[in-house]
Amino acid sequence: MKKIIIAIDGPAGAGKSTIAKKVAAALGYAYIDTGAMYRTVTLCYLRSGKPFSESLVTEEADHLDLSFAYRDGVNRVFLGGEEVTEAIRSLEVSRSVSAVSAVGGVRRAMVALQRRIGAAGGVVMDGRDIGTVVFPQAELKIFLTASVEERARRRCLELQQKGQAVDLEDLKKRIAERDHLDETRAISPLRCAEDAVFLDSTSLSIAEVTSRIIALAERKGACGTNL
Repeated sequence: MKKIIIAIDGPAGAGKSTIAKKVAAALGYAYIDTGAMYRTVTLCYLRSGKPFSESLVTEEADHLDLSFAYRDGVNRVFLGGEEVTEAIRSLEVSRSVSAVSAVGGVRRAMVALQRRIGAAGGVVMDGRDIGTVVFPQAELKIFLTASVEERARRRCLELQQKGQAVDLEDLKKRIAERDHLDETRAISPLRCAEDAVFLDSTSLSIAEVTSRIIALAERKGACGTNL
């Protein structure tokens, strides 16, 4: 039985988390939400009320008490004993997470944690640098993307369903800015690994993307409890 590492990278709003969860469920693999890790560090920094500094966010990352629990169909995130699943998805956190995740000390702490979690295989991990930095040896690497317009539309719908008032044009601007920050940061910039499968989900359904990735995993010899 072979349990492989599946790395799904791509820009904000491409559907990485949604797809990764479904692929993990189909294979019986563990899903690791790396974006939630950086968002939780960001939440800790914002709650501190202190001015941003690299030393501050690195300290938060080094002492992060983070855990995941899959309950009632939701991958829940806990900071200590507090559930922060919704709190880390706030617009305030979204506006600050790129700056926090670009700090070298934060990335070193999170990469070390991600490697410990996924070392044994049988995981689906999504983020910005999973296939290029965290697990360059991953058996299957996917670079999942979509147009800025489509990613903004999806995010707008998601926030509206949660009762939040949002402006589509503002979301487009923020997503484009986030792309620029992620692609140009000095440490672990967002890029497609040379051996990754490039997958544009702009005109594809969630089911179509999921089935394509599962088929690719099977070709890599993946064996899962739900296959």
